[in-house]
Amino acid sequence: MESFLGLFDPGEGKEKGKETWDRFEQEGNGSSDWESSSNDEDQEHVASDVEQRLPPEPEQGNIEYKLKLVNPSSQRFEHLVTQMKWRLREGHGEAIYQIVQFHLEYQPYQFNDYRLGVEDNGRLAGLSREEMKASLKTLREMAARLGATTDVLREKLTNNNVHCNEKEQNRNTPKNQSENKRVAEVLVRKLRKDDREDQETVVELRLAVTGGQDAGKSTLLGVLTQGELDNGRGRARLNMFRHLHEIRTGRTSSISHEIIGFDSEGHVLNYAEMNTAEEICEQASKVVTFIDLAGHRKYLRTTLLGLTGYCPHHVMLVIAPPMNEAFQEHLALCLALRLPFFVVITKTDLGLCDARDALAQLESTVRAHGCSKQPILYSVPDGNSNARQSYNLETIPVFPVSCVTGEGLKELTSFIRDLLPSESTPPDSDPESCLFQIDETFRVVGLNEPVLGGLLVRGIIAPGTRLLVGPLPDGEFSPVKVASLHRNKAPCCLVRASQSASLTIAPPTARDPPLPHLRPGMVLVSPRDHPCATFFFQATVLVVYHATAIYPGFQATVHVGNVRQTCAIEGIMDLKEEGLQTNDTASVLFRFVGHPEYLHVGMRLLFREGRTKGIGQITQIFPLIGSQNSPQ
Repeated sequence: MESFLGLFDPGEGKEKGKETWDRFEQEGNGSSDWESSSNDEDQEHVASDVEQRLPPEPEQGNIEYKLKLVNPSSQRFEHLVTQMKWRLREGHGEAIYQIVQFHLEYQPYQFNDYRLGVEDNGRLAGLSREEMKASLKTLREMAARLGATTDVLREKLTNNNVHCNEKEQNRNTPKNQSENKRVAEVLVRKLRKDDREDQETVVELRLAVTGGQDAGKSTLLGVLTQGELDNGRGRARLNMFRHLHEIRTGRTSSISHEIIGFDSEGHVLNYAEMNTAEEICEQASKVVTFIDLAGHRKYLRTTLLGLTGYCPHHVMLVIAPPMNEAFQEHLALCLALRLPFFVVITKTDLGLCDARDALAQLESTVRAHGCSKQPILYSVPDGNSNARQSYNLETIPVFPVSCVTGEGLKELTSFIRDLLPSESTPPDSDPESCLFQIDETFRVVGLNEPVLGGLLVRGIIAPGTRLLVGPLPDGEFSPVKVASLHRNKAPCCLVRASQSASLTIAPPTARDPPLPHLRPGMVLVSPRDHPCATFFFQATVLVVYHATAIYPGFQATVHVGNVRQTCAIEGIMDLKEEGLQTNDTASVLFRFVGHPEYLHVGMRLLFREGRTKGIGQITQIFPLIGSQNSPQ
């Protein structure tokens, strides 16, 4: 009962509610002395009798009282389903049902009959075994209609010897009900579409949006997600910004996420038709998550984090002619990280550049970066073209669009609808082994612990899962448990590999120390994986560009997954006298300058310093000596 007693006394509700339930369990067969006429005895009886009374049912919130749910009529059943749907919405996907039978002293209703006559004088009598079984069956049927599950949190025994006089007890208690009665508290949790067994039918696509500043990336995403054209002055982009300075300058400086969906018939589901992201996910058979990245060069570190940490399946390069240096740099990053991409040319309504001329400029830029793909204008004349064929034919699809007139948006939307993830996620062979990359941490009003956002690389996470968070500055990992999960701005009860999510964690028990300082770059990993932090790692690298030569001691910012830290080159195998120059390949030993990180063999890396860029792959890690998980 602690779950709903706390609604009426937030400060002490949980403690008092727990004590009430415990005393009710221990003293279920107790009785009060009703034969005494003393005022002191009456007051003492009232104090003890309150323990078996429930507070009035709240009109708002996710708490619901039910007398019986035995063989309801079809009309009554539909009413109950509608009522449950409202309670689930109030509780953001969760509701608590109290299945009890009240012994009532009926008085005139003070509010309305929705309280079922349960006022301060309601007393618990419980249900028989058969009545409880039938009520739980009805509750499961109601939940199944809404795609929800039921879980009995508590089921207590009481006796029909309630606190009332003998005459009243004989009038309200049948003779054949001398057995112990039952009181149940049931949690109803709504399952999202991708939490159910048919989750394979939901295709999820992560699409990063990059390009130079003032190219119209945020405006384009605002039009696609909101379903309304821009007014020519950037009104559509306001929903994509996260900070006040972004609204003032019109430039994105952080990573923002937004989604659209497609139903089984290919129709677009956006905020023009749906009110919330949860509704889009419920109706969609395919969900596309747009990752809006910064375009200005001073936010390049943030853009690189989005391309490496969030692991997008495809990249949408947005340009507004003429092509600037920032676009060429983002194009080089996509080629270096081997991310499939397509190009969108915006602001065609201004007539600054013809589509054919822009295509010619794009082709020369791609050739300058050593890419053999051929840019082509994409069109869907008959609606039967397949977007995947564009990549298979070694071409780069190009879409001229206008966010003011709507030109080209239909072709772009059709192309995104047909896109599939570039690589399939392997099946979860070992559900107990998981790795969650922490990409960002933020605070939410009302929560004492920070919220962690990131990508689940492998495994499965559910509320209550016990993991290790780290590495800490000393290289150790701290045990934690997952408290709650959210995906696409809605609560969920399961996160699978290759899905982005936000979660909150807590110490495993109340006796454990508080959570350590959490930062982006940390991971949540299974204890059975025996994670080890590292300062040193070896990688095979290719220098994409450097003005002179690289020698041991050179420092650069290294991006590996969600890790972003300055590293120093400690050694280069088979180093020539002239050092590492542009287009040279070598095996390099790196050392983290600041603190240890968690890495594993096979991760792709990118390092940069100024205009110097290099790519590579980790071949060996050296665990931190002395850590609790280091190999003996």
